[in-house]
Amino acid sequence: MRFKASFPIIVILLSLLTPISCDKPNKPNVLFLLADDAGFESGAYLNKIVQTPNIDDLARHSLLFNNAFVSVSSCSPSRAAILTGQPTHQNGMYGLHNSENHFNSFDGIKSLPNILKDHGIRTGLIGKKHVGPSSVFKFDYEVTEEGHSINQVGRNITHIKLLVRDFLKSVNDSQFFLMVAFHDPHRCGHITPEFGPFCEKYGSGQEGMGLIPDWQPIYYQWEQVPLPFNIPDTEPARRDIAAQYTTISRLDQGIGLVLKELKESGLDKDTLVIYTSDNGPPFPSGRTNFYEPGFNVPLMMSSPDKKRWHQSTYAMTSHLDLLPTFLDWYGIPQNFHTSTNEITSYTGKSLLPLLDQEPPASDETVIFGSHNFHEVTMAYPMRTVRNRKYKLIHNHNYDSKFPIDQDFYVSWTFQDILNRTISKTKLPWYKNLRTYYNRPEFELYDMKKDFAEMQNLAYRKDFAKVRKELEDKLWNWQVDTNDPWRCAPHGVLEDKGEYKGNPSCLTLGHDEM
Repeated sequence: MRFKASFPIIVILLSLLTPISCDKPNKPNVLFLLADDAGFESGAYLNKIVQTPNIDDLARHSLLFNNAFVSVSSCSPSRAAILTGQPTHQNGMYGLHNSENHFNSFDGIKSLPNILKDHGIRTGLIGKKHVGPSSVFKFDYEVTEEGHSINQVGRNITHIKLLVRDFLKSVNDSQFFLMVAFHDPHRCGHITPEFGPFCEKYGSGQEGMGLIPDWQPIYYQWEQVPLPFNIPDTEPARRDIAAQYTTISRLDQGIGLVLKELKESGLDKDTLVIYTSDNGPPFPSGRTNFYEPGFNVPLMMSSPDKKRWHQSTYAMTSHLDLLPTFLDWYGIPQNFHTSTNEITSYTGKSLLPLLDQEPPASDETVIFGSHNFHEVTMAYPMRTVRNRKYKLIHNHNYDSKFPIDQDFYVSWTFQDILNRTISKTKLPWYKNLRTYYNRPEFELYDMKKDFAEMQNLAYRKDFAKVRKELEDKLWNWQVDTNDPWRCAPHGVLEDKGEYKGNPSCLTLGHDEM
């Protein structure tokens, strides 16, 4: 820990875009497809059970990313990070935006739709918005949960198809950015349990469930679903996954409908298509965690010039790279002033150069994560840094037990884990609740040898050098992004008054007590 020292805040400024050889259209557009809590449940990522022909077809027309990571594994903070190019501690969206949580980004933040509006590009958002305030994230065309049923705009793929058609007709000769934010495969058992744990009955045509005309429900046998390493091999967990797979298929069919609308509009030849998920699935070690099931997400990028179609990349990639990629595609400079007259800085990079060639593999390339809350009652600040081989997690609230969000708490999977633990019944899981709740301050894992993150190397002397190097990289990034938590948990940041211009970490005396 660094105490009583001065650390000038380093501002990283990205100048005008570096030219790339990707042959961009004269009037480039973007279609951004965002899933809600999806992981690697697709044939493109080698799942042999779930049926995702449209996602798989998109992968054949895309560069597929194997090392793509979220900036934060939580819904609203992740969406805000994507749309601002800044981590949650920098843009101010510390937790969920909805209901009693009421988190908002800082008023002076310049988000992607507002940047594009300044350059005459028409913007649209269909589906789940889940960020605020409205003035910061203002799209020209919005049909979201703010004025409609979230299931209607986020899961009714027939309705989504018609909204996409309406938006594309409104474009005329303008360039556009369209974000289609599906609500699948997010859980819904906490809010509307009558539709099933993942809303897999919604619109199915069953009695009282309504009908989505374009959806052909696919049902899965719970005995046959493949189990990721992080999920217990129990009947309740398997039934949970089978329900999730049904909504993955609805997501897939929705993506197919949207891509068909784009093609029939004739605008596909000018449009960059990107597909990803806001965070990993709501299962153990998934959403709200920086373990791989919550941190590592699917990402596909399809360029109309057909470069690197049906190829894969292992380049280390962050959601913080998406906004620089969008700006690069439109040819928009990345250095500009916010409404508070501050110069915006990004630590992400454009992904468009990957369409030309695969960069050399390097352990020097790192990506970062920042988490503070999910729900307002779930204060658990974490920071992480990962390269191709190692991951370091810093748990600031390591003296507290890791919190469980409401959606996951009522799930069949967690309730089974909880009940088996309380009754001391055998639990076929790779962890137990004691180790899941109680985490050390630092966790260091060799991701080449220990993908399940079972062996913490942070306190081994033979890994002290690795830990120190990663800690230094994480610290420098926190300084670059003006992280208010950078002195936590053993120090307090003083950067005002007599410390203005000379920010310092002052000790709390934890080590002396």
